[in-house]
Amino acid sequence: MVRKYSIIDADAHVNPPPTFWKDYLPAHLRDLAPRIESGDDADYVVFEGTRKKFSVMSAQAGKKGEDYKLFGRQSDTRAGGWEANARLKDMDQDGMDAAVIYGGGPLGTSNVELYLASYEAYNRWIADFCSHDPDRLVGIAYLPTHDITFAVDLMRRMAKIGLKGINIPAFPQSKESFSVGSGGMQLLALTGDPNGTRRYDSEEFHPLWEAALELGMTVNIHLGARSVRFDPVEYFLPDLLMTKFSMAESIAIMVFGGVFERYPDLKFVSVESGVGWFAFASEYMDSIWNRHRHWTKNQLPKPPSYYMEKNVYGSFIHDKAGVQMRNLPGAKNIMWSSDYPHSETTFPHSLEEIAHTFEGVPEEDKYKIVCGTAKELYHIG
Repeated sequence: MVRKYSIIDADAHVNPPPTFWKDYLPAHLRDLAPRIESGDDADYVVFEGTRKKFSVMSAQAGKKGEDYKLFGRQSDTRAGGWEANARLKDMDQDGMDAAVIYGGGPLGTSNVELYLASYEAYNRWIADFCSHDPDRLVGIAYLPTHDITFAVDLMRRMAKIGLKGINIPAFPQSKESFSVGSGGMQLLALTGDPNGTRRYDSEEFHPLWEAALELGMTVNIHLGARSVRFDPVEYFLPDLLMTKFSMAESIAIMVFGGVFERYPDLKFVSVESGVGWFAFASEYMDSIWNRHRHWTKNQLPKPPSYYMEKNVYGSFIHDKAGVQMRNLPGAKNIMWSSDYPHSETTFPHSLEEIAHTFEGVPEEDKYKIVCGTAKELYHIG
């Protein structure tokens, strides 16, 4: 029987417990894995000489805002963040037919071998998680970008075990940060280096895009263009806003750099960044391209909005403005998401949130945004 889909969550998450690393890392690295210790006030993650309180901020699903807290115990987190059967039950409760899932890798470590091994460990874990119901659980592989040969090889192996797309840092990682003993790797590991000399529009990344096309894998960037600071707490709310808008920088590099002109079938997704700024970004990029393309010797044969329309996608949680602008140039490839189980999640009221967000929107347009676009993009069902 062919499954019918009405709502596909284009950006959901897992929160695998720190103890999973010991089960999925290579045998000779397992003694280096994080472990959990129970304290009087919270659980603690013990790893590489540090003992840090267990953060539960990414596992607030089902709680009211006034009950949110930064630290706690593994038992405070919702089981659907790491246990597949519990996740499927929560999806049933929330009206989700399928979910595209991002997650919990890699390890933040200065041990290069451990760091690189943690990519495969996490990817194997999420593949096992999704194998409980591959028609509903769609996993995304995490890749490093310091070495393209390494990344392409990992992508090929992850495609074979059922993962449907790749997630890369918003900016390429510095090659130098991966030398043994270098102190910068942990800082650059997740976000890449926005001030570095490597750019995704350079020739060295052609094999990555070519492999993604060959394997039918979408290329995703999940926030991370700028980091959120929790301490001091006054930084948190402004930083959270800027994580959305900062994604435009990565997209602009790809567009102006001709990546989508060279690879017209490449699908690039800005995840959890909101989409209300897509229309502005498209119009503005067209304007500055028209004015400055001659002296900058920009070789694009078509305006930037053309590539936004054809190649660039985005997911959002709360973005009624983005839905209203869906018919403007460069703003149509948008997908709704619940952000389960993170702090912005619409769970367990996603159907009410969808009804509010899409009030007055024709059913055909609504279906594309809450289901159809993601279904096609990630080859669901």
